[in-house]
Amino acid sequence: MISNTLIGIVAAIHVYIVVLEMVLWDKPAGLRTFKLTPEFAAQTKTLAANQGLYNGFLAAGLIWGLLQAANDFKMFFLICVIIAGLYGAVTVGRKILFVQALPAALALAALLAGL
Repeated sequence: MISNTLIGIVAAIHVYIVVLEMVLWDKPAGLRTFKLTPEFAAQTKTLAANQGLYNGFLAAGLIWGLLQAANDFKMFFLICVIIAGLYGAVTVGRKILFVQALPAALALAALLAGL
């Protein structure tokens, strides 16, 4: 139950990221969240949407794992999220470590502990 709740939270975070990157990138919420100028947001909108699509795949995999009660699916997609979060923390900013990787690591630990 605990692991499924945490996985649901990780999936919800990624759905929110999808919306930010695919819909709100060049809107006030996206500009504020990612600290972008309107000019930069306009130039990178397509790249952000592509990035958002990949985050959507992570969310979809986690949701599928929850719906199918498939621990192997859950584990695979949590590991993918952790790797993406670590890479983002190194290449973009440390905040990603706490927003993306840490929640996924906690969910993975709960899953492995059978919680």
